[in-house]
Amino acid sequence: MAKNYDNLAKTIIQDVGGKDNVNSVVHCATRLRFKLKDEKKANDDALKDTDGVVTVVKAGGQYQVVIGNEVADVYDAVLKEGGFPGGGQVPDDDGADDDSSFIDKAVALISGIFTDILAPLSAGGIIKGLVVMCASLGWLSKTSGAYQILYAIGDSIFFFLPVFLGFTAARRFHMNQFIGAAIGATLTYPSMVALASSKTILSTLFKGTAFASEVHTIFFGIPVITMNYSSTVLPVIFTVWFVSIIEHWAKKWIPTVVQMFLVPVVTMIIALPVAFIVIGPVMTWVGDAIGAVMQGIYNFSPIVAGILMGALWQVLVIFGVHWGIVAVTTADLAALGYDPILALSCMVCYAQVGIVLAMIKQTKDKKLKETATGAFFSGLFGVTEPAIYGVTLPRRIPFILSCIGGAISGAVIGAFHSVLYMLPSMGIFAIPAYVNPKGGSMTPVIGVVIAGVVAFVSGFILQLLFGKKSVDADYNKKQAQKVAEAANEAANEATEVANNPIVAASEDEKLNPSTKLVSPLNGDVKPLSEIKDEVFSSGAMGQGVAVEPSEGVLHAPADGKTALVFPTGHAVGINTTDGAEVLMHIGMDTVNLQGKGFKTLVQKGQEVKAGDPLVEFNIKEIKAAGYEVATPVVVTNSKKYESINQVANGTVEVGQEILSLQGEDEKVKVSGQVQTN
Repeated sequence: MAKNYDNLAKTIIQDVGGKDNVNSVVHCATRLRFKLKDEKKANDDALKDTDGVVTVVKAGGQYQVVIGNEVADVYDAVLKEGGFPGGGQVPDDDGADDDSSFIDKAVALISGIFTDILAPLSAGGIIKGLVVMCASLGWLSKTSGAYQILYAIGDSIFFFLPVFLGFTAARRFHMNQFIGAAIGATLTYPSMVALASSKTILSTLFKGTAFASEVHTIFFGIPVITMNYSSTVLPVIFTVWFVSIIEHWAKKWIPTVVQMFLVPVVTMIIALPVAFIVIGPVMTWVGDAIGAVMQGIYNFSPIVAGILMGALWQVLVIFGVHWGIVAVTTADLAALGYDPILALSCMVCYAQVGIVLAMIKQTKDKKLKETATGAFFSGLFGVTEPAIYGVTLPRRIPFILSCIGGAISGAVIGAFHSVLYMLPSMGIFAIPAYVNPKGGSMTPVIGVVIAGVVAFVSGFILQLLFGKKSVDADYNKKQAQKVAEAANEAANEATEVANNPIVAASEDEKLNPSTKLVSPLNGDVKPLSEIKDEVFSSGAMGQGVAVEPSEGVLHAPADGKTALVFPTGHAVGINTTDGAEVLMHIGMDTVNLQGKGFKTLVQKGQEVKAGDPLVEFNIKEIKAAGYEVATPVVVTNSKKYESINQVANGTVEVGQEILSLQGEDEKVKVSGQVQTN
């Protein structure tokens, strides 16, 4: 294991820009926190693709490499490999910058709390869905030991979700994580769960209103509204937040020598009764209020109710207040024999599934593809938490689109007046709950099936049409930055040819001397504006042309010296003897191939002549991987020329002039002609 950490440490140090680029490094519970001299030297994409690295975050002047639970061991290996002084452990961030909006902070907080448990959530969802499916098809008896054990394996993380969330929430609120887990365990303690369904009713608060709540026990004379907190989210998060305040307060006045045991005693004995008496009931009333509003809207218009319920259901699930609607459903089933409210939401999950499938198709990020694939299969069985927290919610637009798809599915269910006759299962297995046990038309059931199909298709299409940019927004930004950094590096290397008399002489001039560039490829030349990458087509990198190669060999476009040679072989920068700085980028996004299909023939700093081969590349292999091979030839210091003109069209050969760079001497000549005229 130590060997693996050593190798990982070497890779991390290399990709943060090397030892000399590190000012300091500390770690928190999940991250290595570097302070770098120049963050531009760090290779974000390479780090994100490294096994053992979850992601990279830049915040608060720190370059944070997210590792996970093994961060302490990796930190030790980094210190050893880099020879850095140890800075120790520091607290985690709350997930958003101080100047971010409340919504940004809330989303960052919730996503951060769920990040560490995405893997077991996804695994549990898949296992639970498979077991339920086998039971529904009659392949597995619900009374068998196999069913009970397998169902427990799949359902345990959902049932005891408050325990896991208590642990991760405590980390976000900078308090003892095991106290957080204990809070979740207390909320799901068997006797407390049993109280929620106890037949012993001491009294009823707010009787006759939508907020009527049964009291099953008291706490020193105070009535306690008990409820089943298993699988809930909001109660434990708010309780942990409250406990963190008590804990920080307790540490201020409790002597250090007894803090280890007195602080947990004080915090838990104060906060947990408050959780049962105040926090839990408040969350219940919030959910009940939402349910009452939805019932009124349904009575007004089932379609409008379906739109609202379908659009908001996932938001309610995120904050855990959907249990209020489940409570309303239970009451409706007991009083009416059916429920129309929860019925509107059961196919929303397939809008999320359709979104995720489209994202799998759209993304270039290998890690996202893997996460989304697991979330997709989990979502098929109605378990969308991994999809929401790990895939769509962090990217905002896909989550919003999934809410729109959910609204459509809710409208379809409302239009068919489909209602539940029992508490539903998950996803497709909820369909039997819509069958009227007394018989009757199957049209409402067919409507539910149609709603599921419509939700899936609408989610998929919405994501394809409107969500693509958000899928790899950060990834594409990093790729564009990488190209820009390559150009900057090539520009910086111009000083290496300062001994050349032509370049040295031009440094005192406003413009470089006129020169020409020849085609580095055999193929068809076309305007740079036709490239499907805005970084190049917009001219942001500089002026030039593009060549669609017919042969896989890149040649030097002029005499000069190589200023940049990517290890992956997909890009080469040259500083010509006449002062032009030229970047040639073979294909679009081909850095993702990690050198596959490329063979570099030169090294950085090597003298070359026009026509010398620089890189060999396999056109068929690159295209088979889904990438274009159109190659921009860009003059990155275009501002040093009066104009840059394309002088060739159609098919060109290596060595044929393609660009005319008009510099200072051309400007003087033109000015003289004007004066003569």
